[in-house]
Amino acid sequence: MKKFILIALISIFASPLFSQTVDTRRKIEVNGTSEMEVTPDIIRISISLKEYLKDNNSKKKVEINDLETKLYNAVQAAGIPKENLTINNISGYNITWEKKKNPDFLVAKQYSLKVTDLNKYNQLMEALDPKSIQYTNIESYDYSGIEALKKELKIKALKLAKEKAGYLAEALNNKVGEPLEIQEINNESYPQPIYRMNMMMAKTADESSSPEIDFKKIKLNYQMRVVFELVK
Repeated sequence: MKKFILIALISIFASPLFSQTVDTRRKIEVNGTSEMEVTPDIIRISISLKEYLKDNNSKKKVEINDLETKLYNAVQAAGIPKENLTINNISGYNITWEKKKNPDFLVAKQYSLKVTDLNKYNQLMEALDPKSIQYTNIESYDYSGIEALKKELKIKALKLAKEKAGYLAEALNNKVGEPLEIQEINNESYPQPIYRMNMMMAKTADESSSPEIDFKKIKLNYQMRVVFELVK
């Protein structure tokens, strides 16, 4: 009885091993690569404006409302839709109370600006008072046709993989059959922007300059790993 049970257990554990079929198909594995660099056309920029004192005289303060009006006018003059400019933050918990407590209290506001062309941003910055600019930097950027471009590059990489498999197989007097495996390998690069801060502490407008922003292009790189069957 014990011998019968042991034989039965061996049969149960061994049966999956014998039931597995061995893939004897001849295969070839190749990689296809496709890449492209694109210039971002959706750019979000953070701009911080702050009140300042003319000649360090509290009676000659440049108010935030005046700075904001100048900013909105510059946005429209640059051909940027006004809805592309929004307020992110206002410094100070209670501005009215702070001003009464301290006449020299300086209000700061942070704005978010969406542009499609950095030339328009540069035009806008030239129209602003350099002393009022605390800092400016790029929050984020993207490319409007990124999804269509990804699809195009992946298809191209797949076709290149098939082409490579074809001439390698032909060198061995074989032909490429159906694809057995397809694996996508992505390598997207969104480098961080380089920005310079233009502090309000500059002594004169001549000593300060509009913030310069520069960044590299978005680099898309896709690899397709494909396993094809080899046929005669």
